[in-house]
Amino acid sequence: MAILGGLGAAVAWAVTLLCTSRATRMIGSGSVLAWVMLTGFCIVVPWGSVVGIPDDLDRGSAAWLLIAGFGNILGLFLVYTALREGKVGIVGPIVSTEGAIAAVFAVLAGEDLAAGSAAMLVLIAVGIALAATTAGSDEVSEIATAVAQHRRVPVVALLAACSFGTSIYATARASAELPIAWAVAPPRILGVLFVFVPLAATSRLRLTRPSLPLVVAAGVAEVVGFALFAVGSRHGVAVAAVLASQFAAIAAVAAYFLFRERLTRVQVAGVATIVIGVAVLTALQA
Repeated sequence: MAILGGLGAAVAWAVTLLCTSRATRMIGSGSVLAWVMLTGFCIVVPWGSVVGIPDDLDRGSAAWLLIAGFGNILGLFLVYTALREGKVGIVGPIVSTEGAIAAVFAVLAGEDLAAGSAAMLVLIAVGIALAATTAGSDEVSEIATAVAQHRRVPVVALLAACSFGTSIYATARASAELPIAWAVAPPRILGVLFVFVPLAATSRLRLTRPSLPLVVAAGVAEVVGFALFAVGSRHGVAVAAVLASQFAAIAAVAAYFLFRERLTRVQVAGVATIVIGVAVLTALQA
């Protein structure tokens, strides 16, 4: 179950990344976020109503869930913004460092950090620097504006990872005993209230026929991925976490074949470094 849950989560999150990378270029990051949140809302609200309010939900855990919800929404918006200009093979691996960032927050909160974990954090930082490299033989002829965009994408992706890291840490602090539906619900509810409704009310919500299946698939896959990871982690945190963190590698390989994305050798080395560092760090932390 740990293997199936972790691998299932990785595949589901890779699907989300691939779908939104196309949808954001059609209707914009804000509209994609709104539709993804609405899709998830239509899944988790009936699910949560069936589960009912958990007995151990107090003010403290509710506050952490709010932080987790807003962190998830901001992270998704930043990811979609990065995907609108950048490549899946760059954005995905950088975003997958969210677990490492959550570990840093835990250390700042007083938890001990082993030497091996610290070494992996350094390795991940090196990988991010390499993946963010824009110089390459295939980019020499690009105009300065395009180069600036390529340099901005890794920064936005890293900010998304920080937001997701905050969300993960807050969710962990809320309670490991809360039902899966309650862990998944806050971002979708807040997303509908603060993203979908305002965009719809101001007539800025966009949706085209080609983007419709992409945003629906992304919304469903995101919820499914979170649920599968939660199930898998209950049978083996280390195995499920390591496999789930490989969603970036799966998405990068798929983007190579589906979208013909090309990375420089330095960027490929950076992506590989991030994937290895995240996998090892996740195993050590678990």
